[in-house]
Amino acid sequence: MLVLPAVDIRGGRAVRLIQGERHRERVYDDDPVAAARRWIAAGARWLHVVDLDGAFGGRPGNPDAVGRILAASEVPVQVGGGVRDLETIERLLDAGAARVILGTAAVSAPDLLRAACARFGDRIAAAVDARDGRVVTEGWTAATSLTATEAAAQVVDAGVRRIVYTDTRRDGMLVGLDLMPLRDLLAAAQVPVIVAGGVTSAEDVRRLLSLEPAGLEGAIVGRALYEGAVRLEDLLVAAAGVDA
Repeated sequence: MLVLPAVDIRGGRAVRLIQGERHRERVYDDDPVAAARRWIAAGARWLHVVDLDGAFGGRPGNPDAVGRILAASEVPVQVGGGVRDLETIERLLDAGAARVILGTAAVSAPDLLRAACARFGDRIAAAVDARDGRVVTEGWTAATSLTATEAAAQVVDAGVRRIVYTDTRRDGMLVGLDLMPLRDLLAAAQVPVIVAGGVTSAEDVRRLLSLEPAGLEGAIVGRALYEGAVRLEDLLVAAAGVDA
């Protein structure tokens, strides 16, 4: 199972937002490239990079920082945040992104999602971000009537071959996982899923391993790594199914 350290960028710095709320920001590094390099040196095989200003504003907000990470990274990088058109997708892929994540656009612009999947195939993923079972968009500030499982079925129907699912209530809270909604989403999606929100310990990763046969592909980890609650090396050992 993959473990993807998160590098969230806001105002050009590496930060984490507790439950995605802008007023609950924690700054961890003035240079997000340094954060990316730190996780690669610790053994990361993928990185998860989000342009938070882009997610809130609907257009790329940190193109320089994202571009520098892509240029410096020795491992594949998936990028999301403010991706709302084919031109932005193509620009990110040309800059070196291995995969581009559509969030708000995946829900609000199904024709764009369908066109992106037709054109770029497996290099497109859809973010399904949920709060209390309902999908949220626009940087998690706008609620929708869609359930997470409905959204998963919808994006797969549009051609998506991979979903990034976030339980926004748990994101950045260091409280562990809620596997029940994840199991429901895996059953509805029938494509590989990467989970975020609440992954705090090696034990959390070991619990996720039981869902690999159902399609769970990886876990994104942020605050727990930045604040030293767990070491990336220990998460990688757990993800390999090896006892530490």
